[in-house]
Amino acid sequence: MSIGVGIFLFVVGAVLTFALNVSLDWINLDLVGYLFMGAGIVVVIIGLVLLMRRRSSVITEHTDVDPASGSRTTERASKVDPLA
Repeated sequence: MSIGVGIFLFVVGAVLTFALNVSLDWINLDLVGYLFMGAGIVVVIIGLVLLMRRRSSVITEHTDVDPASGSRTTERASKVDPLA
């Protein structure tokens, strides 16, 4: 969703900067357009970084032998690392 919002911001900024020939005394539409295009690029980059970030999972396996019965028991624990 953030990539789409970034593209939308970039397109609106390009329209304000290059396609609109309106002169207003109280606002510079070229500057606003460039700001929208810059914000769109930043949002697209952040969206791509979050999309490419992968989570890694760690699986720990622990095997024991019960001394009384001689049977083998296995315990598995899985953990997702949110920072990876």
